[in-house]
Amino acid sequence: MWDVVTFGEAMVRLSPPHFQRIEQATSLDVNVGGGELNVAAGVCRLGLTSTWISRLPKSALGRAVENRARQAGVDTSRVVWSDDGRQGVYFLEFGAAPRASAVLYDRANTAISAIKPGEVNWKEIFGNARWFHTSGITPALSDSAAAVTLEALKAAKAAGVPVSYDLNYRGKLWKPDKAQAVQEPMMEFVDVLITTEEDTNVVFKIRAEKQERREDFTQVSAEPYREIAQRLQEKFKFRAVAITLRENPLVWRNTWTAIAYAEGKFFDDVKYELEIVDRLGGGDSFSAGFIYGYLAKESWADAVRYGTAFSALKHTIPGDFNWSSLAEVESLLKGASLRVAR
Repeated sequence: MWDVVTFGEAMVRLSPPHFQRIEQATSLDVNVGGGELNVAAGVCRLGLTSTWISRLPKSALGRAVENRARQAGVDTSRVVWSDDGRQGVYFLEFGAAPRASAVLYDRANTAISAIKPGEVNWKEIFGNARWFHTSGITPALSDSAAAVTLEALKAAKAAGVPVSYDLNYRGKLWKPDKAQAVQEPMMEFVDVLITTEEDTNVVFKIRAEKQERREDFTQVSAEPYREIAQRLQEKFKFRAVAITLRENPLVWRNTWTAIAYAEGKFFDDVKYELEIVDRLGGGDSFSAGFIYGYLAKESWADAVRYGTAFSALKHTIPGDFNWSSLAEVESLLKGASLRVAR
């Protein structure tokens, strides 16, 4: 029995140290990450159990991904191992204002992009699960990956397993029109949508009538996002919509909060001031904390609070995984001191 099942791709992450450009680097730091695997690792850190479903190549890189997942406490017994395809890699170049950080993908012809319907026994998996999570990255990988994503969503719904879906639009993987055409039919099987205003506008063409945010995201007001959350719920009949809100006046100084709309009510949280070490995986940590908060506390308000706090802590940790503990999250929720813990 798993508390949380996730499905998606994970990649090997290579990043030059000390803010170097890729062109000048003579060494690369190695990490592993991917939206759904990051969520699976995150809920484990909070005390839940998880299994991650994916398709990995039978290679040293594929085994490296599995090893990192298992190190984080994630069950990998349902991973599909493949003789074909390769392991996806991405390069992360850390920036500093006024130079933004940048990502370079090398993910063509990966093992998971060739996954086919019928390769995963979803009925068996969802017979032993409390929650299912996936994201818009997975169906963007290929038509067959999109078909398996839909297969999984239908199976979860048939089994009565709640589904959360992070919209997670990636412009380097597909165009907005295809993202909309593929994902809109999936939404009838989704209970909780996790998104940003930007992704909602690109994919579903839903934008607040009174748009108050600045295009550079240095200042973000929650008010138009309330309208967007409500319109999403009305259109797709979600149980809940959660929207994360980031202000980034500088690369390494951000604010972070979130809102949710569920049961006809809005749920807000405090705004965290962030000194960022690594922001990749921050949204996935919100998803993990949100799932934990709802499963453990049975409260949408707590889902938002745990999601925002867990994600705020992730920004202070290198790599895609969040190595924060439940005790640290609850300490932050109580107003933890920034003095050195001795």
